[in-house]
Amino acid sequence: MNAIATPSAAQAQLDIAEEFAFFGDWTERYQYLIDLGKQLPTFPEASKTEEHRVHGCQSMVWLVPSGDAAKMHFEAISDSAIVSGLIALVLRVYSDRSAQEIVATEPEFIATIGLAKHLSPTRSNGLAAMLAKLKGYAAQTLA
Repeated sequence: MNAIATPSAAQAQLDIAEEFAFFGDWTERYQYLIDLGKQLPTFPEASKTEEHRVHGCQSMVWLVPSGDAAKMHFEAISDSAIVSGLIALVLRVYSDRSAQEIVATEPEFIATIGLAKHLSPTRSNGLAAMLAKLKGYAAQTLA
């Protein structure tokens, strides 16, 4: 595989699991999530619109799709440090993939790294809402 090739969604999930296995406890894992969120690209203020807002999240989250069924790209940001880290993980798995791969890929990394047990109910709901919106955009391009 060359340096510019993007791994599959399945490989991205395995990579995430390996990274999180490195950390001994959830304090370190939360810090890693926060650090990942800080690495998100700058998000244009003009895209922080109601149309792009993900409802169901306690914090403010915006998700902007682009591309077509062959390759969809997503940009997203949150006003919460931990949620921004969750966004970074979601984008690694789902952005720059075909709409078909996006729709077919279940977010197994959430259970694999134990995230489901360590998120508050509101964050879990927000993560589910973000995934539903992202997959909904992909499904629309296939329709």
